[in-house]
Amino acid sequence: MAKFIQNIVDEIIDQYLFADKSLRPWIIGFSGGKDSTVMLQFVWKALQHIKQLALVPYREIYIVCNDTMVENPVITEYVYRVLEKIEQAAVEQDLPIRVIKTIPRLEDSFWVNLIGKGYPAPNNAFRWCTERLKIKPTQRFILEQIDEFGEAVILIGTRSAESASRAKSMKKHAIKGKRLSKHPTQPNTFMYAPIRHLSLEEVWYTINTMPSPWGASNEELFQIYSDASADDYECPTVVTDKEHKSCGQSRFGCWTCTVVKQDKSMSALIENGLTWLKPLLQLRNELAEERNIIENRMPQRRNGTDAINGMGPYYPKYRASVLLRLLQAQKEVQKDKPHVELITNQELIAIQTIWYRDFVFDQKVSEIYHNAYKSDLDMKDHNEKKEKELELLKKSCQENPQDFELIQELLTLQKNKSLLNRKRGLKDDIETRIEEYLKKEQKDVH
Repeated sequence: MAKFIQNIVDEIIDQYLFADKSLRPWIIGFSGGKDSTVMLQFVWKALQHIKQLALVPYREIYIVCNDTMVENPVITEYVYRVLEKIEQAAVEQDLPIRVIKTIPRLEDSFWVNLIGKGYPAPNNAFRWCTERLKIKPTQRFILEQIDEFGEAVILIGTRSAESASRAKSMKKHAIKGKRLSKHPTQPNTFMYAPIRHLSLEEVWYTINTMPSPWGASNEELFQIYSDASADDYECPTVVTDKEHKSCGQSRFGCWTCTVVKQDKSMSALIENGLTWLKPLLQLRNELAEERNIIENRMPQRRNGTDAINGMGPYYPKYRASVLLRLLQAQKEVQKDKPHVELITNQELIAIQTIWYRDFVFDQKVSEIYHNAYKSDLDMKDHNEKKEKELELLKKSCQENPQDFELIQELLTLQKNKSLLNRKRGLKDDIETRIEEYLKKEQKDVH
């Protein structure tokens, strides 16, 4: 096995120094899971060998970790600790390794889309989350590197032994006689899979026998997988040969994922003592169960056209109920994990902005926050000047109090116009809102 590992390291050295004479950077997608960890360990060992040969490792290597902002908190905590160790060790060992953390843009975040815009919980037919949360953030970084160097090489922890479809895909994009393969969608981008021939048992053998070159605890990674494995899948305390089974069946991802029928890994973590995750699993299950309830869905799409089977975005009332439950879950989790944040303040403000632009004025994020936390979320500018302006406006609208509400709504639209980029302009928003107001006035008169 030691010779097999050395063969992989030798191949990486050859690819790094001799097979590719260009300066195009290597980009490693690092999730903190077993495969990306083993791959990075091999690359790191290859760089150490290069230095031992009195050669200079000249090619930049970027460790790119994408945080969807709805990752399983257990994994997020672990990965961020590991990334800190990687950064520190790379500096101490003078290696050309840089850590890059990416997140979705505010308008692409999970909760801004589901609670703000009313997108239904993802399923196989409408899997809107993958591109927004995972692909776009990393893609933007890759494009930056291509702009600078002309091309880039992405190192992937894909293995042929994972599945027949994975092996077929790797073979499809392979370049004959070359280690690199063409990226299926990204131009000027190539893929390199150093651990493509490793079996699951060999991955775990490496993790349990090869010390982490950046000083992380591989035992902790093994324990996370062990705790997240199903009851009927035995995880040994040490994996040292091919006769041992491993904990490779665990699958980690977004805790909000409703594409899968069950979140087995989170259920197993809870059963193995991490009971503070219960509120997350409960909300995830509720999102899945309530997705196709017709009463929760508007009959039109966001662009105004009729939705298939009358199942458009969520009604504002349902969106508000999800936000309340999310904040209540966050409050419950923070009793054990005060630092865990399920939704950011920026997302809360963005959600309120979208509601305003959708003419949803009867649901207030600040009020929902107060109901959950019994404390106020200050989202307004309560200065003395503003109070006087409001008082003058009220006096001006004494004969028609409803005009005061309309003007307030229009001012709110104007105030929030720059927070999120939307195709529809402010002018159209204001004209539409005034038209609705006039129609309501005419109806009340009749």
